[in-house]
Amino acid sequence: MKKILLTLCVLFMAFAGYAQQKKIKILWAEHNYANEEKFPGAIILDGKVKIAHEGAILTCRRAFYYKKENFLKAIGNVIINQGDTIHQNSDYVDYDLTSKKAVSWGNVVLKDPKMTLKTDTLYFDRLNQKLFYKDHATIQDETNILKSKNGNYYLETKKFTATTQVTITNPDNIIESQHLDYYTSSGHAYLYGPSTIINKEDGNKIYSERGFYNTKTDISHFVKNAKLYLDDRTIEGDSLYYDKNRGFASATNNIRVIDTAQNFIAKGNYAEYFEKLDSIFMIKKAVAISVMEKDSMFVHGDTLLVTGKKEKRIIRTFNNVKIFKSDLQGKCDSLHTDQATGVTKMYFSPILWSEKSQITGDSIKLLSDKKTDKLDSLKILGNSFIIQQDSLDPKNFNQIKGKNMYGKFIENKLRTLLVKGNGEAVNYNRNDNGVLETISKQFCSNIEFVLENNEIDQIKCMKQTDGTTFPPSKFPEADRKLKGFLWREDEQPKTKEDIFIKDGKPARKPLFKGNPPATKKGKKSVKKKEKSNP
Repeated sequence: MKKILLTLCVLFMAFAGYAQQKKIKILWAEHNYANEEKFPGAIILDGKVKIAHEGAILTCRRAFYYKKENFLKAIGNVIINQGDTIHQNSDYVDYDLTSKKAVSWGNVVLKDPKMTLKTDTLYFDRLNQKLFYKDHATIQDETNILKSKNGNYYLETKKFTATTQVTITNPDNIIESQHLDYYTSSGHAYLYGPSTIINKEDGNKIYSERGFYNTKTDISHFVKNAKLYLDDRTIEGDSLYYDKNRGFASATNNIRVIDTAQNFIAKGNYAEYFEKLDSIFMIKKAVAISVMEKDSMFVHGDTLLVTGKKEKRIIRTFNNVKIFKSDLQGKCDSLHTDQATGVTKMYFSPILWSEKSQITGDSIKLLSDKKTDKLDSLKILGNSFIIQQDSLDPKNFNQIKGKNMYGKFIENKLRTLLVKGNGEAVNYNRNDNGVLETISKQFCSNIEFVLENNEIDQIKCMKQTDGTTFPPSKFPEADRKLKGFLWREDEQPKTKEDIFIKDGKPARKPLFKGNPPATKKGKKSVKKKEKSNP
């Protein structure tokens, strides 16, 4: 029995040795010899050496084959061909024939039908069909040039996993990253970690920490900390899609559009950008923020549309529009702002609250000083009406109304107003101690008045046609409120968060598409304040 087992072991070892010897085949060598003193255990092959090993052909000027270790060292113009796909040149190669792992160094150039790789040292795992490098390499395919410090290349999937100091360059863009996967067959790049894509022509830039980029079609999709840097705008969002050739981008969730040319920011949860039209469409908690010194104005509506070049940019806000500024709030159904002229127009039941004043009219215009970006003046056209609640008796209201009204801001505070046409006023007059002394009702063609400490203080009736001053007890109850009076304090946004709260009323649908209808121009001049005798 022992003899049988011994015989089987001998046969197995002989077969294994024969199989191992079959793994390498010397096809050609001009000289074949051994030098045990200098190279113990090695068979030395010289002159046009050609060796075959499991589907690969290696040629070189000199080779050392260590039969016992099943290990090959190749020197001088080493070429490895694996089938019709892999062709590699280098100065040296160490090849472990058992593990099928090779290390090549010295002017390494590897080519397959889709790309060329150049490096100083390249590791090749033939068993897993994987190449990798640890000290910089350049990969070039028909579209791009990729460079990185470290990287793996998977032959079956044609995928590079490049890490540390990664760049991809093509005629249009430069990609910079610390970690990306790149497929040479499709030109697709998957970005991990901080990455930037820079367009060579216009300098536009994309930053993201995770995303996809098609280098052939210039289409990208990013899903973490995405930012698109344009000439004078930055678009940020949790998710960003960008088609450079179409000039189209869309973003979702936590979007910010920063307009550096106009000190303007737009926020929302869904946006579309049309580069060739220079327009942005935004919905889902859309809000436009105009930065005015240290006090910003927030404008919210169901839909926000920004169009035009930076010199002639127009902002349109539709449906359920609300405005909040620390000293100015408003509400309307449609809003139109022309940043070139500094004019903001409010349409469809517009209302403004300027500190203690409630202002309404058929349409309202706010005019800003283009040099200072401060509010300059105010125009209320058609059925203008200003109301202030009496500071000591909330049942009483100071009121002034007329056809049109023109106001002037000083340091962003509304200070003087002029009523032009069909002026009417009700004023509760108190002395310095706050005691109500008289109530006046006046009918004037024009009325000029001043706001002091945010309250109607001086009223000058111009071309007065009728007016009466009553003791408080004698003032007719029916005259306490002018025709059209409506106190709407409950609709006033008191904080910037309030602009997103609906009033529970059905929204009026916009009656136009595109630009709001033009209105007749009101007179620009506002008369200087004058002290008057009540």
